[in-house]
Amino acid sequence: MSRIPEVFKRKKKQVLSIYFTAGFPRLNDTIFILKALENSGADMVELGMPYSDPLADGEVIQASSSKALSNGMTISLLFEQLKDLRKSISMPIILMGYMNPVLQYGFEKFCVKAKELGIDGVIIPDLPMYEYESEYGPVLKKNGLDFIFLVTPETSDERVKKLDALSSGFLYAVSSSSTTGKDKNMSDQTRYFQKLQQMQLKNPLMVGFGIKDRTTFETSCQFANGGIIGTAFIRAIADAPDVENATKNFINSIKKDQ
Repeated sequence: MSRIPEVFKRKKKQVLSIYFTAGFPRLNDTIFILKALENSGADMVELGMPYSDPLADGEVIQASSSKALSNGMTISLLFEQLKDLRKSISMPIILMGYMNPVLQYGFEKFCVKAKELGIDGVIIPDLPMYEYESEYGPVLKKNGLDFIFLVTPETSDERVKKLDALSSGFLYAVSSSSTTGKDKNMSDQTRYFQKLQQMQLKNPLMVGFGIKDRTTFETSCQFANGGIIGTAFIRAIADAPDVENATKNFINSIKKDQ
């Protein structure tokens, strides 16, 4: 069973999810970073599976993806690195990536292996809703994996409700329609966030894109159950001589005064 619902039972607000790219900055950093994130108080992690053409990602995450690929990261190697995941890490882990490499690996094989390793959920931004319903959703459900859809300010109310109905774990509210890592004024999206709040969605709501520090995290938590930070964290660890220490310092800077 997915561990994601337990997080939202325990914490209605201030849920902190961190995105980072597997195999970055160094090929074997993945488990070290996961442990440091959990020990520092992150609530869950979106673990990026690097891909050569990540359409939704900004320059920083694209660069981390390229570096991870050049380091030799693949889905097969990532699964090998995660083989003892649940011996030391209890927080929810979500795999985030694109359909092409997952299909190359084999979609059902991917889901079976993810379940075996104790992965909790999957985010694949370029998996269309129709194909999810008709082909891939049943495979994910059979393997006990939550699937999280994304909504944007341009998503119609009808489609938001449909995506919420299909999602499990949480619904990912993209703060704007640009790529990750762009500077955005979160308060400019107040009307959008308030609309989502008022829609009585079945899933908890997490806000991502543009959250980079304590202030923007707090703003996202005014309207949602929590926030997702990716680009700012990747910047923090990119050139760090001690990745574990840099991870702890970053999480502490977000969570101080909680």
